Amino acid sequence: MPHSTSPEASNNAMDSDSLLPDAPPANFEAPDARKEQGFSSQDAAQDSVKLEDLFDDDDEEFPSSGVSGDTPNSSPLQSPPQLAPAAKNSDPEVMLAFYQRLFPFRYLFQWLNHSMKPSNDFGHREFAFTLQNDAYLRYQSFPSSDLLRRDILRLNPSRFEIGPVYTSNPRDRKTLRKSSAFKPMAKELVFDIDLTDYDEIRTCCDKANICRKCWSFVTMAIKVVDRALRDDFGFEHIMWVYSGRRGAHAWISDPRARNMEDQKRKAIAGYLEVIKGGTQSGKKVNVKRPLHPHLARSLDILKEHFQTNILEDQDPWAKPEKTERLLQLLPDKALNDALRKKWDAAPFRSSVSKWADIDAVAKAGASKNLDGKALLEAKQDIVLEYTYPRLDVEVSKKQIHLLKSPFVVHPGTGRVCVPIDTKKVEAFDPLGVPTVTQLLGEIDRWDAEMKMPEREEEMKKVPDYEKTSLKPFVDYFKTHVASLLKAEQGVKRERDGDDPMEF
Repeated sequence: MPHSTSPEASNNAMDSDSLLPDAPPANFEAPDARKEQGFSSQDAAQDSVKLEDLFDDDDEEFPSSGVSGDTPNSSPLQSPPQLAPAAKNSDPEVMLAFYQRLFPFRYLFQWLNHSMKPSNDFGHREFAFTLQNDAYLRYQSFPSSDLLRRDILRLNPSRFEIGPVYTSNPRDRKTLRKSSAFKPMAKELVFDIDLTDYDEIRTCCDKANICRKCWSFVTMAIKVVDRALRDDFGFEHIMWVYSGRRGAHAWISDPRARNMEDQKRKAIAGYLEVIKGGTQSGKKVNVKRPLHPHLARSLDILKEHFQTNILEDQDPWAKPEKTERLLQLLPDKALNDALRKKWDAAPFRSSVSKWADIDAVAKAGASKNLDGKALLEAKQDIVLEYTYPRLDVEVSKKQIHLLKSPFVVHPGTGRVCVPIDTKKVEAFDPLGVPTVTQLLGEIDRWDAEMKMPEREEEMKKVPDYEKTSLKPFVDYFKTHVASLLKAEQGVKRERDGDDPMEF
């Protein structure tokens, strides 16, 4: 049967953007894949990998449709599973085909391990699996990417999350004499942007629904937060990942970020938090003047989006109750009364016009006691309230928090959680991200077009992901990982040279 099927999502799929518990007890544990394969942590430590093999794809991680036969490290599942014509994105056979043929296990390993050679950065890392029956397995760990891949092919989870690196192997936590001996010691600094946090100001969609108009809120947030992380904190290895439905996650892999204690994570999250208060609260932006350099820079970034993405696309003050919200944010009662009278006489006046009316009515002398500086500052705060990132800061504050892995499939939409190239962030279209059934269909079409005797050898050499629209996202991930590994090698050389022999 062909892989191309209708990209219909399961109505019963769980929402993968919901927060996960920090440490619920696991109901049961999967068998230790390392013991099943006869693989010890000592074996892992002895593995030696050459750096020139970094991007050698001639293995079973990305099998080609033309490859057959057994290899020593291959999965027992050699033949791609056949899909029913009406298969859905969340169907187990679809997920199994995706993991077997398209998921970049090797690059995920290198990204989390920070080295080609297996280490505790990966071996003591927690993975949590959500199985097809919604069973939730925590504290899974693996010494190598091959064993992670084998267990995922065996369990076929609907998705999986990544947790911290612990002081001991997560699988061995119950055998430790003291519970204090098992604690998180490292984790990427992460940030979460979710469009549901913008529901009070976005007018085009709400809840889990998104469109290209409201995605601009995520674009603005990425531009502001990424710039702050690089310019203000000096982080370099930042990867943004689409959540699969209505948001994005930032993963910062710099050693300083990974080893940061919770108090410092909380401080950075607080530094980036400007919008405060719930939907019923009053003024949500209360910042000191003169503006902090981060806020002044952010305002410069966001002003260009305010006119088009907010005033034109969202038209936030079209309704009378929304107009009242705008008037509450202005500092002068006489000015407010004059504006209210003008807008009541033209109830369908656009937000673009209403924003222009503020300065026009002020200049016309509607208020004799108007403080021009206070009005300017109020308008700046309004721009920030409608454009500045609304972060779920709780995700960032603790090492122990689990976050969905890059390249997993969102069970509700079927879309792959792909990396976002920040150099092309404005061009990223969440509705154009491929679904898992679409990708498997692309493999079938490529194979059908190339199915000629003279092209048989060529087909064998092409990994399946290169036949699909997933290729640019995997290539971007590879480039990000290569940059991280290069930097980690430099750090190691610096450490080795820190203790010269003195005479």
